[in-house]
Amino acid sequence: MIKVEGLTRVYGSFTAVDDISFTCRPGTVTGFLGPNGAGKTTTMRVMVGLTPATRGDVTIGGLHFHDIPNPGRHVGVLLDASAQHAGRTGREVLTLGAQTMGLPMSRVDEMLELVSLDETESRRRIRNYSLGMRQRLGIAHALLGDPSVLILDEPANGLDPAGIRWMRGLLKGYADRGGTVLLSSHLLHEVEQIADEMLLIGRGKIVARGSKAELLANAGGAGTLVTALDHDQLTGALTDRGLSFVPVADGIRVDAQPVDVGRLAAERSIVLTELRTASGGLEDLFLELTADTQRDDVSAAPAPEGASL
Repeated sequence: MIKVEGLTRVYGSFTAVDDISFTCRPGTVTGFLGPNGAGKTTTMRVMVGLTPATRGDVTIGGLHFHDIPNPGRHVGVLLDASAQHAGRTGREVLTLGAQTMGLPMSRVDEMLELVSLDETESRRRIRNYSLGMRQRLGIAHALLGDPSVLILDEPANGLDPAGIRWMRGLLKGYADRGGTVLLSSHLLHEVEQIADEMLLIGRGKIVARGSKAELLANAGGAGTLVTALDHDQLTGALTDRGLSFVPVADGIRVDAQPVDVGRLAAERSIVLTELRTASGGLEDLFLELTADTQRDDVSAAPAPEGASL
């Protein structure tokens, strides 16, 4: 278990992390989400002893990181995939890690196979690796000691769509076997597909927490996009049930969860041709909660003259 209590980190007059507390439980993937500069990386650096806390406490399995014997066997860490010796090969990086942790050399080959780095790639200098290959090597190093906890900062950066799907399955399987995963990202769509719990951070403060369903429920729900063979029958049923809705170009958007709309349609024998969560629900909530931390104006604006989209 990762336990963060009242954590604060101050740099001069700037507060990077402001009195945050949360827990990451075994068997779960916790998504740590926020805009760039929100405090995610600073929090993770404090967790693994790279940055001292100004106030507060972080423990992993009841211990501070520096008190964990042979920490690589208990906590796998990937904070910066490019922070590796550029002159070494991928195999050399993993070999040094295995020797440091007292692991058999067979573990190196197992990890290279796990992250799909072949023999030729493993013997290539890291300076010649793409960012995606460095991410794969970093994940291999984090998993090398078969730890019970993973702390990963933006691990999807540089991965292609197939690589992102692979990583998603890898982390979900790891948690299903009882591991604890803390995964930071600003890529909301990727994290929401695997995270059991989500923490939203902005300007160093936790602004929301919970499962996807809980976050959307607290925000009034994401809404549902639905179409039917008989829209008049559907809108009548929605009105009778007291559900608010608005017509949209491709159907009807209802202020309710898909399961509730689907149950109502079944009760009234209404044939639906589409039923799904309306796009943008969690993303809209995320942007709303972190609006004062965004660098860009995300409101609709006309494209510059002559620009093509």
